[in-house]
Amino acid sequence: MPKVALYNTNGASVGEIDLKDEVFGVEMNEAVVHAVVKMQLANKRQGTQSALTRAEVSGGGIKPWRQKGTGRARHGSIRSPIWTKGGVVFAPKPRDYRYTLPKKIRRLAMKCALSSKVAENQIRVLESLELSQPKTKEMAGILKNLNANKKVLLVLPEKNETIERAARNIEGLKLAFVNTLNVLDILNYDMFVITKDAVERVEEVYA
Repeated sequence: MPKVALYNTNGASVGEIDLKDEVFGVEMNEAVVHAVVKMQLANKRQGTQSALTRAEVSGGGIKPWRQKGTGRARHGSIRSPIWTKGGVVFAPKPRDYRYTLPKKIRRLAMKCALSSKVAENQIRVLESLELSQPKTKEMAGILKNLNANKKVLLVLPEKNETIERAARNIEGLKLAFVNTLNVLDILNYDMFVITKDAVERVEEVYA
């Protein structure tokens, strides 16, 4: 059972917390994590790209010149793909790139991502996080105390408007909640900061 330090907002260690093996001590499965990240990136695509085929571009209704006798190559339309302003061969059209993977695979990828943060010592567990006022300076000070100066993912058990307002202008910081946590975000940020209450929620969901 992995143990990590428990910190207060001043950055001082106030003890240790035991993390469940079945959530934070899972062996990395790169194939599963890659599959889930690929799915998430595909699901984020807008799929609005579009181009016109030769049937959709305007003009080209008449044969540009007669078939034989001109010395030039034969053509049937000035909107053929080999002509300037012609149509596009196999033109892309709007489509939905979304797909889903089995729930067990998604859950395993989440556990692998969480476990990787523990293994690489990139996790900071806060005893609690409360702000009296939505002050960006105060939130930045807490992150500095935790030595979380790079890209930081801050995970809370639920919405907190005061913390949201204090965190939204800090560069490199993203706020997430237990119900919005995903593999891509966990891997994309250098430091994973989570409150003790949020750890219990995560373990409750994924254990």
